[in-house]
This record gives sequence, structure tokens and C-alpha cells, in this order.
Amino acid sequence: MKVKTILVSQPEPKVENSPYHDLEERQRVKIDFVPFIHVEGVDAKEVRHQKVDLSQFTAIILTSRNAVDHFFRIAEEMRYKIPDSLKYFCQSEAVAYYLQKYVVYRKRKIYVGKRTFPELSPLIKKYKNEKFLLPSSDQLKPLIPNTLDGLKVDWKQAVFYKTVVSDLSNLRDVFYDILVFFSPSGIKSLFENFPDFKQNDTRIAVFGNSTIKAAEEHGLVCNIQAPTPETPSMTMALKKYIQEANKK
Repeated sequence: MKVKTILVSQPEPKVENSPYHDLEERQRVKIDFVPFIHVEGVDAKEVRHQKVDLSQFTAIILTSRNAVDHFFRIAEEMRYKIPDSLKYFCQSEAVAYYLQKYVVYRKRKIYVGKRTFPELSPLIKKYKNEKFLLPSSDQLKPLIPNTLDGLKVDWKQAVFYKTVVSDLSNLRDVFYDILVFFSPSGIKSLFENFPDFKQNDTRIAVFGNSTIKAAEEHGLVCNIQAPTPETPSMTMALKKYIQEANKK
């Protein structure tokens, strides 16, 4: 069956040269973006219930832009003046660059990993005498606490924001040829919104092994998978599938 419409379960990319825009133009398909999940911050009272005193920490581990936003939000809600001496350990350059929204970069002690959390761990180990706070969501990958425990550093996780299922009721009578998912939370959102969802002729595109597993556990057939050696990105996997499906 030919592909004419695609729903991506994420916010629309803000960059002009998004590969999705190129895919839409070159393959002549319509792509809509609807976040199936969103982030909501917890309040300062809930953070205090986790026995978190910001003044007790000398370093902050930031794994995402959400972590940056909600750390500074909580600090403001708690009326905590962040000291200039605080050390920031950022998982990637993108996170470190985003940090400039809140601090004067050159006046702070900022340490930047390459991309993955294990790549940040040598920097954390170098400063193992610090007291680390990890502001995170309620859904933290086991890799992060396991890595920190392995480093034998003094650290504490605190939930500053939560991943919440979005209301998708406006999509009930809308059908797409392909649904694209990037996380198990997206699959969960689909079935929480539409418990009676039947795949029928809808093709399912999934990114990552954990998403594939979640889809299959819900009885879905994964027609398009990424990353693979041949298609390392989702847009490449979609392009390959569409070209084959639409030439018939």
C-alpha cells in the first residue's frame, strides 16, 4: 500500500533544514507532528519531600535541556541563590550550549561530555570528591545510576519533572498510513488514549530496541525500524520504505 500520510509522535522540529521537511517535499507525503507525551515540572514542595537541599550539593549533572530548565525553575521556586562555584557536568555540547540561557558561560565551571552518559563519566570521576545532584524525570534509564554507582561518587537523584501522557482525543477519527514512535512512552500513550487501537493497514515505524520491544508487547507489527547499518536515522528508514511502497 502506498504511503501518503505520516504522523510523528514528537514536536515538530524547529530547524529550517529538518530532514523531515526534505522527506515531505521529495517523497510528496504529508507529515504531521503531534507529541504523544510531554513533560510537566513537579513543584518545590514535592522536591523537598524527596529530602533535597540544593545548598548541600557542589555539582549538578545535566543530561538534557529539560533537566536544565527544571533545575533553574526549582532553584527559583525555592529562592535558592545558585553559587558561582557550582560545577555543571553536561552530557553533551547541546546541553552545555543550552545552559547559556541561564548562566554566563565563561564565568562558570562547566564540564562537557561528548554525547552519551558513559562518555561523561571520566569527567565526573576526575572530580569524585564533589557532591553531585542529578535532576531528572521520573523515567530514568538504569544506565545512569548504574554508571554513577560504579564511579563510587557521592550523588543523589531527584525527580524535578515527569513524563506525562498527552491527550490525543482529537486524533480519534484521524488515520495515517504510518505512525512513528521514538520511545516506549509513546507506545504507552497510544494505548492509554485508544485502548481499542487496531493496527490494520497502518504501518508502524519505531526507533530503538526498547521501543520495538514495547510495540511488540502491545501486539503491533513493526514495519519500519531504525537505527540499522543501512538506515541509521528514522528519516532514512522512512525514505527507503516510502520509495519501495510508492513505486508499486
